[in-house]
Amino acid sequence: MATGQPMKTRKIPERRCVGCGERFPKQVLIRVVRTPEGEICLDRTGKRSGRGAYLCHNAACLRRAAKTNRLSQNLECEIPTEIYSKLEAELDQHV
Repeated sequence: MATGQPMKTRKIPERRCVGCGERFPKQVLIRVVRTPEGEICLDRTGKRSGRGAYLCHNAACLRRAAKTNRLSQNLECEIPTEIYSKLEAELDQHV
């Protein structure tokens, strides 16, 4: 390594929470995914295939995203209320 050259800093990927709109590092958010089969679930690994949206570890953000239809818009599908209830229960278990 040559001396006098500054070290490159790695860019940390950021995503925006669909509930509160705040930007966070990708690793601290929870990904909600619509799979190619049409199932909507939490993606704990962040690697499932499908259309994704990100949420804070806060149930209030999920409720806000449901109220304003941001989650439906981001996932490009209509989401029934029972799915929101299931996601909120999973979110509470995850935290």
